[in-house]
Amino acid sequence: MKALCINRFVIMQTAPAIGHNRSQGAITIEIKAFNSMTRYCGQDVLGTPRAYPAGTTLGDVVRDLDVPEREIFLILVNGRDVSPGLVGQVRFAHELEDGDVVVTCSPKTGPC
Repeated sequence: MKALCINRFVIMQTAPAIGHNRSQGAITIEIKAFNSMTRYCGQDVLGTPRAYPAGTTLGDVVRDLDVPEREIFLILVNGRDVSPGLVGQVRFAHELEDGDVVVTCSPKTGPC
């Protein structure tokens, strides 16, 4: 809950609940890629807002970009890690919201 002060009166506002845009027809997300992940995302994809249907999951985007799941080391959604690193599974069922920024990264390879 967020407080908004107008002319010495405090008005309490609530933030929209997660999934609030599910009834919308589409969402727009931005995709960023680092290391070898850039080869799966053409220049037309990186940094350009992309439209997807509401209810799109992280797995849907990974499949759309044709990225092999075994290549993914790190995925961030709005700066939050949704990947396990070296142990476990990436949360591909994570539902994306309008305005999300998705960052993919593979392990660093090659010389420093």
